[in-house]
Amino acid sequence: MTKSLRIDVPLSVYHPGRSILHRAPAGQKIFWLFVYLVGSAIGATVPWQAGVFATIAIICFAVARIPALLALRQMLAPSLLLLAFALLLWWQRDFPTALTYFVVILSAVAMATLLTLTTTIGELMDAVEAGLRPLGKIGLPVETISLLVALTIRLIPLTALTVNEVLDARKARGASRSVLAFGVPVIVRSLLRARRLGEALKSRGVGN
Repeated sequence: MTKSLRIDVPLSVYHPGRSILHRAPAGQKIFWLFVYLVGSAIGATVPWQAGVFATIAIICFAVARIPALLALRQMLAPSLLLLAFALLLWWQRDFPTALTYFVVILSAVAMATLLTLTTTIGELMDAVEAGLRPLGKIGLPVETISLLVALTIRLIPLTALTVNEVLDARKARGASRSVLAFGVPVIVRSLLRARRLGEALKSRGVGN
């Protein structure tokens, strides 16, 4: 029997460790991620330049001592989506351009993923709140924004679990090739979760 397709995302995005990246302050990691994203977007215009930024990402994963299997699982879904985009770009323009965009965007996703793998949600919330605190003086809801960041990160693995459940359910019904049997339940379950979350936050006075 063919094993059903599953998206393996850990229940907690954070992967414990004692590497230098794990110990680095969250604010610094967010800053250097921003520098990396801007640098790759501006400085990588040909494949070999994109390869330099990809190499940096690989080195960072190695320094953080992220297991190779975990890294591959994290990058599988975005790789497939970006591959479709790259093929379309290749058809519209040329192969070097498509390859450059594919490598640059995938590297950016990898570095953002590394941030979540080496930083707890609490640390991210504290860093975002500290960075936005000066804007709180002009009325910006700093605490709410920090909470939204944490919820966004937490909903990534929950959405992956929903996808896995739907994949198993449609296979049990013999509808393994039906797009509707996959897309509709995922959307409906995600909307129901968002509604319950919104009601829970409202009951606790968030957003008032």
